[in-house]
Amino acid sequence: MDQHLVCITFDFDAMSGFISRGMTSPTPISRGEFGPVAVPRILALLRKYKVPTTWFIPGHTLETYPDQSKMAFDAGHEIGHHGWTHMPPNDMSLEEEEDGLVRGNEQIRKLTGQNARGYRSPSWDLSPNSVELMLKHGFLYESSMMGDDYMPYRVRKDDVIELQKPAVFGPKTQLIELPVSWGLDDYPHFEFIRTKSYVMPGLMNANSVLGNWLDEFIYFRQSVKWGILTYTFHPLTIGRGHRMMVLEKLLAALTEGGAKFVTMEDAARAYDQRFPFKAA
Repeated sequence: MDQHLVCITFDFDAMSGFISRGMTSPTPISRGEFGPVAVPRILALLRKYKVPTTWFIPGHTLETYPDQSKMAFDAGHEIGHHGWTHMPPNDMSLEEEEDGLVRGNEQIRKLTGQNARGYRSPSWDLSPNSVELMLKHGFLYESSMMGDDYMPYRVRKDDVIELQKPAVFGPKTQLIELPVSWGLDDYPHFEFIRTKSYVMPGLMNANSVLGNWLDEFIYFRQSVKWGILTYTFHPLTIGRGHRMMVLEKLLAALTEGGAKFVTMEDAARAYDQRFPFKAA
C-alpha cells in the first residue's frame, strides 16, 4: 500500500540558541523571545488543519517558558528531547552530554509523564558518544542526520573515519534515524545572523522557499511507495506573519496531495514495524 508520511516538526529553541553562541546582549535575546509569542498562532494553525506534530524543546526552554511548552503538549503534540542547552554535543565532554540528556528528560517527564522517545541534536551535530548515550537512556529514535531523504534507517555506532583511509562502518543499532535536511529547515533560509566570524544572510523570499518545499513532496510522492518526509521549523522563524502564510499554504498543499501527517514517534514505530531490527 502506498503511504507517504509527513512529519512536521518544531525546534522550540527560544533564546537558548543565541545563548549557546554567546549572543547574550539584549537584541539577540529579544529575538529568542519572539518564539513564545509565535507558539499560540502556530498551534491554532495546526489545529485548523488537524496536523499532529513533534516539538523538540531544550530543557532551558521548558524551564523558561513552561506555559508555552505545556500549550504544545496539551494540544496533543509530541515533545522530543533537544538537549538541555542548545550546545552541540560535539562541543561537550561525555559527562556534560549525559547530564544534558538527564536534565532534559527530567523536565520532559514533569510535563508529559514520561521520558522523551526521540532526540534531536542542537545544530544537528552529534558527538562520538551520542549514539551510545541515546541507547543507554532508552530513546526509540533520533533525528539529526542526513544519510537518506525518505527512508529511515538504523543508526550505526563506532564508525572509524580517517582522512587517508576508506571509511570503516560500525555495526547498526536498534536506534532509528529519521533523517533531516537543511533544505527543509526554515532557519538557514530566513534567519539573518551576523557575528565577528561569519554571516548567515537568510531573509529569502518565503514563497520561493515554499516552492522548494512543495517540490520535495511531489518528488517524494512520485519516487517512493512508502516513506517519511520531515520538515523542520522554529517558532521564532516561521512564526513571522508572511511566513505563517507560507506555512499554511504548505499544510494545505500537503493535505490536498495526500500526505499522512504523523508524529515522529509514530513514524519511527511505523518503520520499526515494517523493518524490524535484526542484530548482526
